[in-house]
Amino acid sequence: MALKRWQDWVNMILGLWIVASPWVLGFGASDSPAASAAWILGAAIVVFAGVSAYMHKAWEEAITIMLGICLFVSPWVLGFSAQTTPTTNAVIVGLLVTAFGIWAMLMDTAVQKWWHEHYGAR
Repeated sequence: MALKRWQDWVNMILGLWIVASPWVLGFGASDSPAASAAWILGAAIVVFAGVSAYMHKAWEEAITIMLGICLFVSPWVLGFSAQTTPTTNAVIVGLLVTAFGIWAMLMDTAVQKWWHEHYGAR
């Protein structure tokens, strides 16, 4: 398989990092909202980035983008924003997952065609 959309593979690695980060960065208590968010959202990012790497459909990228946004806002929604390490981790990785998801979506030919039909040369 050709590496056409490397952004999906980077998002899979970022998802794996988020899953492992509670242990690596030391906030991995099982009752911690930061750890739970990292495990759940990280696993979901890995799954949908993996699906996106093989199916190349815009809807998978849209889900990956939403997961990145959820990861970005999770410190405030789940109440762990006072903890610097997990908050910084969630914000940075959430932004990266979102950005790579948008980038991969913009590379999709169906999205490019739709964009050109609606906003292209007039």
